Amino acid sequence: MGKHALPLKWVGGKTQLLKEILPRLPKQIETYIEPFIGGGSVFFALAKENRFKHAVINDFNPELSNLYSVVRDYPKDLMESIDDITSKPDWNTREFFNEMRNTGYYRSEIGRAARFMYLNRTAFNGMYRVNKRGEFNVPFGKYKNPALYDRETLLSCSAALQGATILQGDFEPVVANAQPGDCCYFDPPYVPVSKTASFTAYSGEFGEKEQRRLAKLYEKLATRGVHCVLSNSDTPLVRELYSQFSVLTVQARRAVNSDATKRGPVNEVLVVSQLFDTTDYFGFG
Repeated sequence: MGKHALPLKWVGGKTQLLKEILPRLPKQIETYIEPFIGGGSVFFALAKENRFKHAVINDFNPELSNLYSVVRDYPKDLMESIDDITSKPDWNTREFFNEMRNTGYYRSEIGRAARFMYLNRTAFNGMYRVNKRGEFNVPFGKYKNPALYDRETLLSCSAALQGATILQGDFEPVVANAQPGDCCYFDPPYVPVSKTASFTAYSGEFGEKEQRRLAKLYEKLATRGVHCVLSNSDTPLVRELYSQFSVLTVQARRAVNSDATKRGPVNEVLVVSQLFDTTDYFGFG
C-alpha cells in the first residue's frame, strides 16, 4: 500500500495517534472490527502491516459507508466521476459548491461517493455535519486548488478493502459475533469536554446514553476474550465508565475550535482491555 488512508479531511482522525494506537493492538488478528470507521487511519495502517485476516468496518453515516464500498468495488469509476466534476470551469467556486451541497443524493452509488469526496475536500475544515433533515450544511472552505483525490492512494486503499465487510448502522450489531482472536477498535464521537465543545462529525445524536451503552458492550466483549481498544476524550465520565481497564493518557492536537488559542495539544485517552509488551513494536526489545 501507499499512504495510510483515504485522502479524507476528517475531524478527529487518528493519523497523528497511530504511534500510540498500533502497539496496543495485537500483532496477529483473526477479524479486525471497527464500528466507527471515520477516516480509516487505523484500518489502513493495520492493512499495510498485514495484521488481520478479515475485517469488518462500519459507520452510522450512510454516505461514508457508501464511499468505502465504492472505493473497494469501483475505484476507477469513482475517479472518472470526480474528474467529471473538476472538468467544470467553476467547480471550485462557492456557487458550484452550494449547488452540489444542496443537490441531495445522487442516484448512483458512484455519483454519491464522488459528491462526498468533493464536499469533503472543499468544505470548511473537512467537517461533516448535517441538519435535522439529514442535509449537509457545512459552508464553502475557500481553498485555492484542493486536490480531491490521489490516484495511487485511492487504488492502494481499494486493494486494502478487498474482502472487507462494509456495514452501515449502529455500532452494537457490528461486534455481535466477535470472538477471542478478534480485535475491536472503537473511535466513537467523543464525550464533550465542555458545554460549548459539543461538535461531532457523527450523523445523529451520540450522548451519554450511547456512551454508557458502548461502555457496557466494551466490558462484555473484553470479558468474552475479545481484545478491545477505545479512544475518547479525557473526561471524568470516560474515566468512570472504563475504570476497570487500563486508561492511558495520550496527547492529540485539536484542529477545530472557535477559539484559536485552544487549537493546541489536548489530553485524550486510550482504553485498553489487555496490555502488550510494546518494546518489540518500537524496536527497543
